[in-house]
Amino acid sequence: MAGFRSLARQVRDPRGDLALRRYSLRKCLERFAPYGHRATWDHLCSRHGFGPDDREPDPARLVAALDELEEARAVWLAYEKSFAERRRREKHDGLRRPGSIDDWHRRTWGGNGIARCDNPRVHPSDPLGEVLRRLIAALGAAPAAACPVCAGRRIVWRQDLHNEPWFGPVCTGCGVVVPQPVLTNDALRAAKRVRGWELASVA
Repeated sequence: MAGFRSLARQVRDPRGDLALRRYSLRKCLERFAPYGHRATWDHLCSRHGFGPDDREPDPARLVAALDELEEARAVWLAYEKSFAERRRREKHDGLRRPGSIDDWHRRTWGGNGIARCDNPRVHPSDPLGEVLRRLIAALGAAPAAACPVCAGRRIVWRQDLHNEPWFGPVCTGCGVVVPQPVLTNDALRAAKRVRGWELASVA
């Protein structure tokens, strides 16, 4: 099975068949998809100007989409390295039980669904790398009352998410399933008062 870097080389290969280059970019999302596979694909298509079903997109647009994905992946790999170093230090100091951020990290291992968007058509419009930087900064800061990605305060509690954790706070502004550790208890309580069936009236 080809890895991310091997697939990226295929996307950039100017001698490659255009359909294969597009397919390789799509396969990259099986290795790294911050919003989830479908939402990340929709994001890349909309930001770089090719259709989700376009079999012969402009090669320059494909490469630009790959550049954005690679930049975000570099941000995430740097975070994972620092995370692993921190856990080694904690274990050395006798702290074996992982915290709530560690539980969130376990579900995003490998970079799939870091800033998951349950609705693949609703996702942040900013570059992936910038979104991940904001989220990572929030994970290292004190809990806040707003979404770490878009600073929106319209957060609702959903019980019917399509992927693990299956339930949680969703920002109605950018569509991200907000990691619970970055929100204050008051913000979580407020989100739980606005359940999924009220989402349309809140958005």
